[in-house]
Amino acid sequence: MIVVVKAGTDGGEIRKFMAYLEGLGVSVHHSQGKYQSVLGLVGDTAEVSRESLEAHHLVEKVIPVQEPYKRANRLFHPEDTRVDIPGPDGRMRHIGGEFLGIIAGPCSVENRDQITAIAVEIKKAGAGFLRGGAFKPRSSPYSFQGLGCGGLELLLEAKKAAGLPVVSELMAIHHIELFEDVDVIQVGARNMQNFNLLRELGRCRKPVLLKRGPASTISELLMAAEYIMSGGNDTVILCERGIRSFESSTRNTLDLSAIPMLKRKSHLPVIVDPSHATGLSWMVGSMAKAAIAAGADGIMVEVHNNPEEALCDGEQAITPDSFAALMKDLEKYARIEGRVLE
Repeated sequence: MIVVVKAGTDGGEIRKFMAYLEGLGVSVHHSQGKYQSVLGLVGDTAEVSRESLEAHHLVEKVIPVQEPYKRANRLFHPEDTRVDIPGPDGRMRHIGGEFLGIIAGPCSVENRDQITAIAVEIKKAGAGFLRGGAFKPRSSPYSFQGLGCGGLELLLEAKKAAGLPVVSELMAIHHIELFEDVDVIQVGARNMQNFNLLRELGRCRKPVLLKRGPASTISELLMAAEYIMSGGNDTVILCERGIRSFESSTRNTLDLSAIPMLKRKSHLPVIVDPSHATGLSWMVGSMAKAAIAAGADGIMVEVHNNPEEALCDGEQAITPDSFAALMKDLEKYARIEGRVLE
């Protein structure tokens, strides 16, 4: 249930009203917009009288919420959420709102020279975030699984060298302490419904990039975000990375229609990973531009300085030079949309 408070209501009165609502046995999520306050009632609202609330002198209107996800629902938070991430260079980066977050880097950290060189190159091209996998979930137990803790250390060295905040995938709850200096924790597609992990990340006050599972619906993605947000962590970034279909020409089928649908249903920022979605480096640029045109809040692209010898997913990685050229194209798209690359 959503309670829209009348414009101009004093903050003290809102807090008293929230205390009254909590006394009815529900928890209250307060969203302060530019002109109006919205109160989201979470819990068993069966005993809360809609008629009584509508008669309250502070209430503009009451809106019932049918969807099972509450905090991720745009009704709870009418304005777009912007996630702010401080960088090691002292500069704040943003994803959402007027900002298009650009995340780039190799699928996997392979060695010190590789990750540092790529970090410096993508920073020069204008990327705002460095991505790199230390722990890699792979379909085959015989494939390269990442360098683990050593890879994470190298990623953090590259973070300092380039002055970029870093994004890396967390696979297990017992690794959370290792990610203390990682700026954005990624939950991969295979872990989208690892609910124990999501609950733990709800207690972690760090941005979470949540990837859509290959066979997951939009509602299931939003419910996964709800698991994190219900624990108190509202800094969730949704990522469309392609879904499984009958088409075999590409690695996955990029669901561009998910972007406007997610933006309609939720206030959370939505980014797109065209690398995993297509699995083909020559398609990454066109799909990245299509994603921005469809309203995405950013992209995540795999960049490798020698894709032919990459230990993981080299066929979908673009070179630093190709990434620099793509950034110039994306700047044009951003200007058309009235947005800024970050």
